[in-house]
Amino acid sequence: MSSHTADPEAARKLFAQKCECVLAAAEPAQFPDSALPEIALIGRSNVGKSSLINALVGRRGLARASNTPGRTQQIVFFNLAQRLMIVDLPGYGHAEAPLQQKDRWNGLVQTYLRKRQNLKCVCLLLDGRHGAKANDLEMMGFLDRAAVVYQAVLTKMDQVHARDRDDRVAQVKALLAKHPAALGEVMMTSAEKKLGVDELREFLAGIAA
Repeated sequence: MSSHTADPEAARKLFAQKCECVLAAAEPAQFPDSALPEIALIGRSNVGKSSLINALVGRRGLARASNTPGRTQQIVFFNLAQRLMIVDLPGYGHAEAPLQQKDRWNGLVQTYLRKRQNLKCVCLLLDGRHGAKANDLEMMGFLDRAAVVYQAVLTKMDQVHARDRDDRVAQVKALLAKHPAALGEVMMTSAEKKLGVDELREFLAGIAA
């Protein structure tokens, strides 16, 4: 992973460029043959992943959100300016999804996380209103065991009262200290209010540099 964060202007220029969907993979054989560095986003279903991707690239509707369990079953690859691949992983935690379907999603995601050589970092999205849930802790443990570096990103922080935000960040930061693959800092975002979007762009642009 890149050890630095890009300067704001470099990040702005990168994310002002074209971003397009390359493909949606339902099985590992469909993963694109690409040498671009990849950053993957993962989190519980309805954590706001699609909205955050759209906010990052400044395009409504590029990543499509769905409230229907099982609708997003594929790994979607977005090519940003031939510099960075942004990878949208299926959400986890849908209690309504059939067990067989969950097992297939889990197998697909775990294969990607374990074997994708150009994966540089995972952004683990946590709902800022609730902090880390049991499913999130399971994912942290998996990423630790797979030695996949991950950055914790709190979403929907506009719905957390300003006076409570620092406490929520501190809680998650203390949790991350117990996880060897986690980066130590915690990022706050809101796709709706664009809170923290520029900072996340700078982090991702540093990986693309």
